[in-house]
Formats: sequence, C-alpha cells, structure tokens
Amino acid sequence: MAQEQQGHDSMNDRPTTRQPAISIVIPAYNEARRLPATLPRVLAFADSLGRPFEIVVVDDGSTDATRQIVQDVAATRPEVRLIENPHSGKAFTVRTGMLAAAGRYAVQADADLSTPPAEFARLIAALDAGAHVAIGSRAGRPGAPWYRNVMSFSWRVLVATLGVRGFQDTQCGFKAYRTETAQDVFARALLYNAPAQGLKQARVTAASDVELLVIARRLGYTIAEVPLEWNYAENTKISPVRDSLWAFVDLLRISRHVVRGAYGRPARYPAPAIDDVPGGPPAG
Repeated sequence: MAQEQQGHDSMNDRPTTRQPAISIVIPAYNEARRLPATLPRVLAFADSLGRPFEIVVVDDGSTDATRQIVQDVAATRPEVRLIENPHSGKAFTVRTGMLAAAGRYAVQADADLSTPPAEFARLIAALDAGAHVAIGSRAGRPGAPWYRNVMSFSWRVLVATLGVRGFQDTQCGFKAYRTETAQDVFARALLYNAPAQGLKQARVTAASDVELLVIARRLGYTIAEVPLEWNYAENTKISPVRDSLWAFVDLLRISRHVVRGAYGRPARYPAPAIDDVPGGPPAG
C-alpha cells in the first residue's frame, strides 16, 4: 500500500552506502543563520561515534536560504539529507523526520545546539542501556530571561496536572528513540499529525512533546530522563502569550484523547514516503 505524502527528500536519488546506526533529525525553519555552524559541529560529533550515521534536516517551508545551505553541505557529505515540508510547525516537522529515520536510533536535535552535540552521546548511551526513549533534562536554564523561567515553571505545573507526571523536563528539544519505538509513538500522535493549511507564522507546538510521552508511557515503553548541559539560545520564534495559550488548549485536548482511549488507535497519516512530492497528503 502506497504511503501518503508528508515530505519530499530532495536527495533520495543519491547512492547510499551503509545502513545508518544513528539518525540525527534536525527540524529547521528559517535557520540560514545557524546551520552553517550547526551542521559541521553535528557532523564532527557523528564522525566521532564510529558508527554509520545520517543527518536528516527537515525544512519547515523556510523562506530563507535554509534548503540551499543543507544541499551545499550534502554535496560533499552524503550522510546529510534534506526533506522539504510545507510550513506546518515544529511538531509536524519533527514527526516527518523521526518517521523517515533509517537508523537503529533516532536523535532529535534543535538547530540552535543549545545542548552541545557531545551531549547527544548521553542519550545514545541510555538507549544502549535498554531505554526505548531518552529525553534530555536541562539542569537549570542558564542565561534564560526571567519570563522564560516563569513560563517553564507554570508549564511543569500544568503538565503534572493535565498531562504526565514524573518528569522534570518534558520540553527539552534534544531526545532520542529506538527507531521502532519512534515509528509506533509518532504514528499514534493526534496533535499536528498533518500538514497545516495556510500557516504564516512560526508554530512552536509545545504540547506535542507531552503527547508523545503520554503515548510512550501508555504503550509501556521505558523512558529515561537524562541530564544534559544546556545553554540559553535566543529564540525569536516563540510568542510567550500566543504559544502559552495554544499549549494550554492542546493539553486539554490530550487529556480528552486519553479519556476517550484515542491513543490506542493509529493516527490517520502513516510514515512518509521519501520519494513523494511536497505539498502534504492528497485530497480525499
């Protein structure tokens, strides 16, 4: 059965070498300023692992030079591939990359590298030790402005009340999954599981991280929370008021889905077909 469209891999015609053991997935929306420094650092870390790897950059419909920068790097480093999505927000962008990952493990990393790449080894070690999911946990928030700390504290209270208990940090953008676990968990997600229509601004979709943990826990997967070094990086994509309100509404939606038992059913859209054209699922 043909897979439904979720993104276009602009480099899928290249010959491949070894099956990767590690996939590093980087969601990117207008990251032309960061990627020229980020990609060499991630490549240097991946080279040091001594395992075959791939770096999957999923472009979220950027309007700057993000795609060209990735293509330029990929021209000399075949481990790098680009998937192009219509602009749909971070959650759908991460979903596309994690479901497209070809490695045994899939590591999610933000383009700002607020957690240095060397710290990814801690997440990988947790999976090697038997965890199905490893989530980064930020020890404090050095450099973060006061209002971000207030938002973080308030969010933890809300998550514990309406979402999932037992975690210090659900929102760190650095996580890792056994790939078969990621396939199972992300395919069941109900928030932001399809391309957005007419989205103009950035969409942070904070509650999607909580939803994935809710699903993983309900399915019985082992989740390890791993302390990571983290340094504040200015994120102009966050709108404190708008994104906080949307996140609260999404937490209520997650609670409703849990009560209804909705996470026991597969989500509408399966893993992406890498040779599909951009534009999202076909009509009908």
